[in-house]
Amino acid sequence: MDVFFSGSIRGGRSDVDLYAELVEIIERHGTVLTEHVGVEDIEAKEEEEGLSDADIHDQDVAWLRRADCLVAEVSTPSLGVGYEIARAVEGETPVLCLYRPAADHDLSAMIRGSDAVSVLEYETPADVESELEAFLEQHR
Repeated sequence: MDVFFSGSIRGGRSDVDLYAELVEIIERHGTVLTEHVGVEDIEAKEEEEGLSDADIHDQDVAWLRRADCLVAEVSTPSLGVGYEIARAVEGETPVLCLYRPAADHDLSAMIRGSDAVSVLEYETPADVESELEAFLEQHR
């Protein structure tokens, strides 16, 4: 199973450790195509590799097309995450959004209001683990 994990990069990296924990949970069920989202210094690594914005876009879109499902942590608003969710929905790829209600921002109505997107509220990765695993098994 190939899973596209989406989380804020340029929109803010305050949740990077949380992303790493979620990636670990997902990796028990398949391949996380975007495990770099859980890496602290990803932007520096992309720059080192000489990746342009177009390179990053094209690589992510290719991974989205390959993915069996998309799991997004949406507590930190991000234009990129929203774009990835929309592309997944358009491609009829199952989408699960993880949201912490205690976060500084309300969840967008475009996410919560979409019938094509499942939203799971949680406080810690342990809280969401069983439902996340059920989603992954359902879309294997």
